Amino acid sequence: MIRLTRGILLFGACAAVTACAKKNNAADSAAAADSASKAAAAAAPPPAPAPAALTDANILALLDEINMADSANGNVAASKGTMADVKSFGRDMQRDHHMLRKSGQDLAKKINVTPAAPSNDTLPATATKMHDNLTATAKGPTFDKTYIDGEVAIHQFALSSLQNFQNAATDTTLKATIVKVIPMIQQHLDKAQKVQAKLSAAPAADSTKKK
Repeated sequence: MIRLTRGILLFGACAAVTACAKKNNAADSAAAADSASKAAAAAAPPPAPAPAALTDANILALLDEINMADSANGNVAASKGTMADVKSFGRDMQRDHHMLRKSGQDLAKKINVTPAAPSNDTLPATATKMHDNLTATAKGPTFDKTYIDGEVAIHQFALSSLQNFQNAATDTTLKATIVKVIPMIQQHLDKAQKVQAKLSAAPAADSTKKK
């Protein structure tokens, strides 16, 4: 009986020790998780501030930059393009974007707003890089593809930008002008994509003829 009682006491003591150990482990795990959570929160960078809303002055400046860049690239393509569609498209872009640029400058005077690019404006640097690349590319199929691929990208960017400008503009005349311009830019994009498709199909057509 004494042995049985000792056995019960010993088992009870072991159980108590095990229970305490589990509680300690749980507490340690909770503390470790809390510490890890705090460390992760401390290491995480603060959320980026929301971009400043574009002003009418910003919008006019950005529109001017886009039109100036595409008119200049069109001028290069009109002289260096090999495919007739590429040369024709270049002439159209030179004419249309020069006209749009002039209209934007006249509008700025009409509504008495001085164009001012936003502080984070990267368009001039990007436009210069694209123009330099076109100028450095030798006349031929590679130039045609480089120009048209760039025009597709530029007009996709321009459409997206115009939609943002339409929402951000506060002057009603500026907003109405943007709405009128969007269909023209969409037509430019559609035409550029058609020329791009022709350029992509040209090698296949040549190889078929050789066979």
